[in-house]
Amino acid sequence: MTDFHDISDVGLDPTRPIALVSVYDKSKLETLAEALIQSYEYQVLATGGTAEYLRSHNIPVTDLSTITGFDELLGGRVKTLHPAVFASILAHTIEDRDSLPFTVDTVVVNLYPYESTQKIDAIDIGGSALLRAAAKNADHVTVLCSPEQYTPFLQELKLGNGETSDSFRHHLARQAFARSLAYEQCIASTIYGQSSPAQTDPSQTKTSQATETLTLSLHKVQDLRYGENPHQHAALYSVDPAGIPPYDQIQGKDLSYNNLLDMEAGWNIVQEFTTEAACAIIKHNNPCGVAISKRGISDAYHTAFFCDSLSAFGGVVALNQPLDLKTATELKDVFLEVIIAPGFEPDALALLSSKKNLRLVKKTPHTATAPLPLQELRPLEKGWYLAQDSLTPEDSDLDALTERGLTCVTQKKPTLDQIEDLRFAWKIVKHAKSNAIVLAKDGRTVGIGVGQTSRIGALESALRTACDEAKDAVMASDGFLPHEDNIHAAVQARISAIIQPGGSIKDEAVLKLANQYGLSMIQTGVRVFKH
Repeated sequence: MTDFHDISDVGLDPTRPIALVSVYDKSKLETLAEALIQSYEYQVLATGGTAEYLRSHNIPVTDLSTITGFDELLGGRVKTLHPAVFASILAHTIEDRDSLPFTVDTVVVNLYPYESTQKIDAIDIGGSALLRAAAKNADHVTVLCSPEQYTPFLQELKLGNGETSDSFRHHLARQAFARSLAYEQCIASTIYGQSSPAQTDPSQTKTSQATETLTLSLHKVQDLRYGENPHQHAALYSVDPAGIPPYDQIQGKDLSYNNLLDMEAGWNIVQEFTTEAACAIIKHNNPCGVAISKRGISDAYHTAFFCDSLSAFGGVVALNQPLDLKTATELKDVFLEVIIAPGFEPDALALLSSKKNLRLVKKTPHTATAPLPLQELRPLEKGWYLAQDSLTPEDSDLDALTERGLTCVTQKKPTLDQIEDLRFAWKIVKHAKSNAIVLAKDGRTVGIGVGQTSRIGALESALRTACDEAKDAVMASDGFLPHEDNIHAAVQARISAIIQPGGSIKDEAVLKLANQYGLSMIQTGVRVFKH
């Protein structure tokens, strides 16, 4: 066995419990250390920076270097990687523990913040090894990998008269392994970029961008009111162990699973617009009214609401500008589940404070910094998942699409006003469940058909909502037009212009009919299905 330095000169008593501490995040550390020393006669071993921090708070500490016999190396990159340290953690038989001059009872480690920096120098080596070693020996060692665990740990010591139970140590060990897994997954997803290996098979025309192994570790951020239905439990998770929800709930009932889905859907729509006020009203994860306005957020909401006031009942309202008093006055008398906005003016909050159940949510920047290799996951049967890249803002940007095949295919070209409405409608149809049709005019939706099993069914649904408003409106389709029946219906409703991906085997017949009736039609070359 590796010889240890004589520890009698450094004042450690092997009959008293020992905590090994090496942390980047030093929050709550002095409280933990003081409690361990004063209430449970712990001795504290610590690495350089951690030891200095504890001494600055008048907490007695022994430098780990006095035990290992060497100072930190390479600017602190090597400090805990030593046989003496790991033997004292991993000893588990009576013989092993009796043969060592001391053993560690508790390991307190949190890792360098690679998730937030994504710099190679922030990859923790020694800390990860300590976590795994302590978690492996959870029958004898307690491992703490987050300041949030300190209070439960002290409560456990109090209940156990200075001892921790097997179940508690095993629970913390699972959390330590989960933390290590999430940390490594983030590194694997980001280090050295996301480029694929060079293509070596000339017969292959496309290289897969999908990672061979997709590892996902999630950390619960909060419990939700319920799931899609009241009897289903639900919670919000983050890939970042320190993840803070990307919103701040100001008032109202607890959020549910459906609330969060609809909030996200509405927010994604209004973020398509950066130069105008925008409002999207969401019902069952689909837009039922969307409008933009240069006259302000109140006008955008008023217009969006009357796109389909019946469906707006019980919906979620998303705004891309702070909620002001004028808009709040209109909102106050409508039954809504959630209003999500980048901010709320004080007088608007005061007015809506009487609606205690109405959830007011301020959108905040995302804080989860650990990325996923692919952005969207869906479960199939147990143990199987689908993964895909998300649609991007470029998929709904007509200017960007000109480089990907967007073209006017009809003899009649759309007017400038029609182009603006086509631009607007294409941004909205991207966020509606397929089969989807959006009818729009003057920066507002007049009819939306979603989730239909046929393209003509989606168009007929949109036309029923639009009624006479369909006249001179434009039409956006998230998929190609498979038959001439869509053109016949559009002409009968006096639709003026169409935007659609193209790519149907009936494109030639559809185009011929559009030209015959004097319709303008743009093909994007990009499909935006949302199943």
